[in-house]
Amino acid sequence: CAPPDAVVWPQAVGQVQELAALCYRCRVPMVPFGTGTGLEGGVNAVQGGVCFDLSRMDAIAELSLEDFTVAVEPGVTRKALNSHLRGTGLWFPVGTVGTGSSCGGPGASGTRGAGDTCGAGGP
Repeated sequence: CAPPDAVVWPQAVGQVQELAALCYRCRVPMVPFGTGTGLEGGVNAVQGGVCFDLSRMDAIAELSLEDFTVAVEPGVTRKALNSHLRGTGLWFPVGTVGTGSSCGGPGASGTRGAGDTCGAGGP
């Protein structure tokens, strides 16, 4: 286990942008952390740096029932999303498409950054 040198808890995209710019200028590694559901070991800060804990960025920005998309911040959990979707006839199933991938098929999801959009599953 290689812990980061520091952890920050931004709560808005602007804060993430400012912190990322500062880290970039100072050549400090950035290690993002969403909700801790990944199995990739992404918070292993092998070169130190700053962990951006994005778990407090948990807003569900918009939902489009017409094209089955939802825009969420990185701290939104599947359970919270399904609670939000309750009553719409949609749900977000377990399972994802790889990081940075485009969303595919009903209910598929990508592990993407703040404001990105992915599909929600249907009945």
